[in-house]
Amino acid sequence: MRRLSRLIAAASTLALLGAAFAYPNPGRVTGDVVVHDPTMIRTSTGYVLYSTHGYLEARTSPDRITFTRAGNAFRSPPSWWRTYSSGNDPWAPDISQQGGRYLMYYAVSSFGSNNSAIGLATSSTGQPGTWSDQGIVYATTTSNDHNAIDPNLLVDASGRWWLSFGSYWTGIRMIRLNPSTGKRLSSDQTLYHLATRPDAPYAVEAPDIVRHGGHYYLFASYDRCCAGTSSTYKVKVGRSTSPTGPYTDRSGRSMLSGGGTLVLETHDRVIGPGGQSVLSDVDGDLLVYHYYDGADNGTPKLGINLIGWDSAGWPYVY
Repeated sequence: MRRLSRLIAAASTLALLGAAFAYPNPGRVTGDVVVHDPTMIRTSTGYVLYSTHGYLEARTSPDRITFTRAGNAFRSPPSWWRTYSSGNDPWAPDISQQGGRYLMYYAVSSFGSNNSAIGLATSSTGQPGTWSDQGIVYATTTSNDHNAIDPNLLVDASGRWWLSFGSYWTGIRMIRLNPSTGKRLSSDQTLYHLATRPDAPYAVEAPDIVRHGGHYYLFASYDRCCAGTSSTYKVKVGRSTSPTGPYTDRSGRSMLSGGGTLVLETHDRVIGPGGQSVLSDVDGDLLVYHYYDGADNGTPKLGINLIGWDSAGWPYVY
């Protein structure tokens, strides 16, 4: 009987530990929340979220819960988009506020191609319909070994500007930017390499780099996106003391060798979470992402979770 009691107690403890480390469901969001590759910012009038498609679809929210469709970032497509997307279909925006103005980097391409370009738009308010296109920041062709999509701006502890980007091919790359223009810095033409995989088709993309404590954390999406309930997307992270790497995971494995510590993956009805961005808000850091709802025929939806940081400095969602 005593042994049985110990076994029951041990089983209960394991169950509690399992529950404690289970992935959380997304926080409550309502309204128009069918999105891909969301990026969000808090302005003086509330939250604005931009996402893939529709000249960069826009949604607004007063409380980070109720979202309302609010047009697009652009009123009309810049002419250069046609070179990279016959449907004028921009992807994966990245919004931030720098020096009193709003910046949005975004990609124009077509599925499965690395004939791609990253553009820059600016706005004084960050609101839909107010963005002015500043042209191409970086582009790739089919002769390149990397892909100019999924951009993310990092301003490091020294005030230097960096743009990370990439998808499949050889993975995540980085260039240095000129803060005065938001374009590539002419005095540094190095193409840095941050993450890839040893297994074809090298499915790592959507970098988002944030600084926390004494490290830079590279969040990236691994495996297959955009396949509804067949999606295998997941979010992994590595860290470095330098913005240009090397980035390693919790076990010490390099992200250039396929490393990455899991932050979020498929669970319950949440299928293929990824396309993430990180927002530092008044109540903490947020992971903003899309997932495919297994309880709604695989419809892509907005996910938002708070990010916690454990005693060793590694992120988790709750």
